[in-house]
Amino acid sequence: MFFLFLVLETISLTLIVRYNNFQRVNVLNSSNVLAGSIYNRYNSVIEYFSLKKINEKLAAENANLRNELLGILHTDLEESAQKMINNELFTSISAKVINNSVNKQYNYLTLNKGSKHGIHPDMGVICSQGVVGVVINVSANYSTVLSVLNGRWSLNARLNGSNHFGPLKWEGQNPYIAILEEIPYHVNIFENEEVVTSGYSNIFPENIMIGRVVRTEHEQGAAFQNIWVQLSTDFQQLSYVEVIEKKSKAEQFELENTISNE
Repeated sequence: MFFLFLVLETISLTLIVRYNNFQRVNVLNSSNVLAGSIYNRYNSVIEYFSLKKINEKLAAENANLRNELLGILHTDLEESAQKMINNELFTSISAKVINNSVNKQYNYLTLNKGSKHGIHPDMGVICSQGVVGVVINVSANYSTVLSVLNGRWSLNARLNGSNHFGPLKWEGQNPYIAILEEIPYHVNIFENEEVVTSGYSNIFPENIMIGRVVRTEHEQGAAFQNIWVQLSTDFQQLSYVEVIEKKSKAEQFELENTISNE
């Protein structure tokens, strides 16, 4: 009897919808809303599970763009196009940060790529915000990075306004502050002045963002002043980075090593 009731109820509803415009419109509108809601939720689920691939694709695209940028960075206009085509200066490999620390005295990162992806020690690590650190250890599939937030490492940095440079070291407490040292006391420092990489190393090209000046200090009688720099990289929010290498690094190192041996 119950099944007979369902059959008769279905026939009645069908007749009402078929021969009554008002009911037909309401039913169609309701079905469209229901279908749209289902499709919307389905697409949201698909997009959620696709985020990893999307992020990886964006990271790879950023690495390619960085390759082009680093290839033309600080070259004269006549060489810019050729530098971009040949990518003579630096190469870049995108990687994901899978482990990170910011609240220790000696902080490190772990990346999800290693030697089989072309990464090896002494390669620089940057992100869209600025400098991150330098690769120190590598396995086949992973690599560890010495973070800027590590008291055992200093970075050669330059004031963008005056071109004076010196070692930049993390102050050991605040993950957003480092100190630029060995800047002569007579140099005028401006608040919010950019601090960038000097380019005097084989690890980073020049003019990669490090941070901005927030405070200066000069002790009486001292030849140098200390400069507090707010780091541009938010190490607590790192997700994807780029591992970079200067193509002519080996040649430069060999030449400089020959001079030092003499």
